[in-house]
Amino acid sequence: MIENLNILINEIYKIFLLLIPILTAVAMIVWLDRRVWAFVQKRRGPNVVGPFGLFQSLADALKYIFKEIIIPASANKIIFILAPIVTMTLALIAWAVIPFSEEIVIADINVGILYLFAVSSLGVYGIIMGGWASNSKYPFLGAIRSAAQMVSYEVSIGVIIINVLLCVGSLNLKDIVLAQENLWFIVPLFPMFVIFFISALAETNRPPFDLPEAEAELVAGYQTEYSGMMYAMFWLGEYANILLMCSLGSILFLGGWLSPIHIYPFTIVPAPLWLILKILLLFILFSLVKAIVPRYRYDQLMKLGWKIFLPLSLTWVVLTASYLFYFNLLPVN
Repeated sequence: MIENLNILINEIYKIFLLLIPILTAVAMIVWLDRRVWAFVQKRRGPNVVGPFGLFQSLADALKYIFKEIIIPASANKIIFILAPIVTMTLALIAWAVIPFSEEIVIADINVGILYLFAVSSLGVYGIIMGGWASNSKYPFLGAIRSAAQMVSYEVSIGVIIINVLLCVGSLNLKDIVLAQENLWFIVPLFPMFVIFFISALAETNRPPFDLPEAEAELVAGYQTEYSGMMYAMFWLGEYANILLMCSLGSILFLGGWLSPIHIYPFTIVPAPLWLILKILLLFILFSLVKAIVPRYRYDQLMKLGWKIFLPLSLTWVVLTASYLFYFNLLPVN
């Protein structure tokens, strides 16, 4: 009994040790997002609250906490309240399988990549629930768009992941990172990395694919009727998902926690720091795309996903499998 209790306390401690930095990181990357956006547009961005405006996200969070939560009279109240909770919870539980080094991982499971794929696919339910329960046309349209968009691009992300799995022969995220010790997968699978990056933008509803919350035609999409902390939870879930996609990109293509060069000054840098730097690099690319690229039309978005990315990634799977088979490089477990 005491042994079980100790295990439980240890797991809870590990979960808090992961969640607190992630929630802090979400606040910081919102600041970084706004600073990069301002830099591209030759503005200063958030620079008043705290040094370099670092506490701006904290000020925004406090504002949301103290704002009144208004539930529309015509809304389905239970589902309306559950939607942001589902979105945020699913965005956070996915982090359980992300390895920050060979030792630092909460759940080192054999099907880590499958778990990640399943949890990120479930994220769309929170958005559908929010859009439908609001009982208003704009959130409903936003939710339909979001569901179609996320499902479309998940297909191509799944096929891209198959390319990596063919090279590794394991679904464990640690094994995927360790297989890149000599060569990062971004080198042989560069076209897949580009498609993965663009699909991740669509999957997380980031510009130029932010059609579910297109201000011009849908007010704020599925978030229109939300206010206070419930709106902030959607926002937290969205940014946690963006960070998750950046970490997945780092693990699949950029060698995870591995140092880029195996020589002295680089090897003394702690492994988790390399992963964090790679996540930051990908996030800055996410932010630059937001600042530079105009929004897609909805039919263009669907055409890109189904008619361009899916055939391309399927063709690449065949090419990868053929190459590995022909040169007898298939992983043997």
